[in-house]
Amino acid sequence: MNTKELEQLLEAGVETQRIDFKESCAWDVEKFAKDILAFSNVKDGGYIIVGIKQTSQYFERKGILEEHKNTYVLDIMKDQMAPCADPCVDFKVDFPNDKTGLPYVIIYVYEFEEVPVICKKDSVDTRKGIVYFRNRTRRWESAPVSNSYDMRDIIERATVKIMRKFSKLGLLVPESLKIPKSKILLYELRDKKEYDEEIKDIL
Repeated sequence: MNTKELEQLLEAGVETQRIDFKESCAWDVEKFAKDILAFSNVKDGGYIIVGIKQTSQYFERKGILEEHKNTYVLDIMKDQMAPCADPCVDFKVDFPNDKTGLPYVIIYVYEFEEVPVICKKDSVDTRKGIVYFRNRTRRWESAPVSNSYDMRDIIERATVKIMRKFSKLGLLVPESLKIPKSKILLYELRDKKEYDEEIKDIL
């Protein structure tokens, strides 16, 4: 990532579904695991930008301290994240400077490849068996999937990915397994409250 690309991420000065800010800190898998898990389930993944301090009113550019920056070693980070996620998450690390020369660490987390990522380890911030996502209540945050809309978004994207994989392999869905259009229409017309009721046990 170059300075121009970093500035594009920082220009709004706010967190979004795909951007999370953290002030300068050393790599700690327990501090980052929940955000990495959540971004892996977001469409097109997301960015964790280390070097931004949150004040009571806004986010302030501070950059990352050199001693903190040196702890972000990709191979070590991936090894430490592997026990936390099923399937494994994929991410990369960049070290760009902003237009004033301040250094940052950028962790870019890729969207899941085929199957949504589930947390497989309890920690201070995470619980085994939970699907994390970037939800918005008062502000964007990494949290367990809490509503049917987000769950449906994740499931639909996973379904499309699997269908594309089968298509590339030359595999077709047998007619006997296809859902009749009449049933698809019924699913689409069902009341959202009923849908929420059906999936509440898996949220």
